[in-house]
Amino acid sequence: MPRFSANLSFLFGEVPFLDRFAEAARAGFNAVEFGSAYDHSSSELAARLAASGLKQVLINAPPGDFAAGDRGLAAIPGREHEFAASIITALGYAEALSCPRIHVMAGVVADIADQAQRARCRSTFVRNLSFAAREAEAQGVTLTIEPINRRDIPGYFLTTQADAHSIREEVGVPNLKVQMDFYHAQIVEGDLSVKLRRWLEHIGHVQIAGVPGRNEPDRGEVNYYEIFALLDELGYDGWIGCEYRPLHGTAAGLAWLDRVDRGRGG
Repeated sequence: MPRFSANLSFLFGEVPFLDRFAEAARAGFNAVEFGSAYDHSSSELAARLAASGLKQVLINAPPGDFAAGDRGLAAIPGREHEFAASIITALGYAEALSCPRIHVMAGVVADIADQAQRARCRSTFVRNLSFAAREAEAQGVTLTIEPINRRDIPGYFLTTQADAHSIREEVGVPNLKVQMDFYHAQIVEGDLSVKLRRWLEHIGHVQIAGVPGRNEPDRGEVNYYEIFALLDELGYDGWIGCEYRPLHGTAAGLAWLDRVDRGRGG
């Protein structure tokens, strides 16, 4: 049965970030995830997590200088030392939060159409992921890489499921998985059910949002109830991250869960 985690970078934005843990628990969620919360100490986040009785199921590694346009460092040549430091930081937070997964963002490439540049970036990506996976293995942490559409993040290096799985295969370690966000996958390539069936064994986390507006999953062109049924049929036992922008407030928008058997449970 589906298990949903609240993405606190998107949901419960009506309150300050640290208060979102309690709001998620109050709404019935048993798990949370978020992108970047590195402006808060790991001990502060862990205290809020424990007080709310929630599980932390995913965090992102630090993305670099977000204000300057960074969206990850893993595929950016020349910034390997920054990337290595970001992984050490992320693993420290993962340990404090008992979090089993870290999403490693590839990054934005200025000359994305240049084939030689893409080859350099891919080589950098593979080397960086190999290093990060070794560091994470000692802590029992799984890394994920996620294809993201270039409408939301122009120039993002990794956009398709096939490319992500090709890189995963090249790195060749069991604690590197692909994060399948159905919102991004639908925008870039569609054919969601076929791709889910093909690669489920190597998918480490999934996320949802309505397409095209990135609002509640019961809005738009994807029938998520069919996706949930397929995940059950295929035996997916992970979490489903709710990474969408509520249209009229988080609590009001959670009505879509009433049509799901397990709702927010875990």
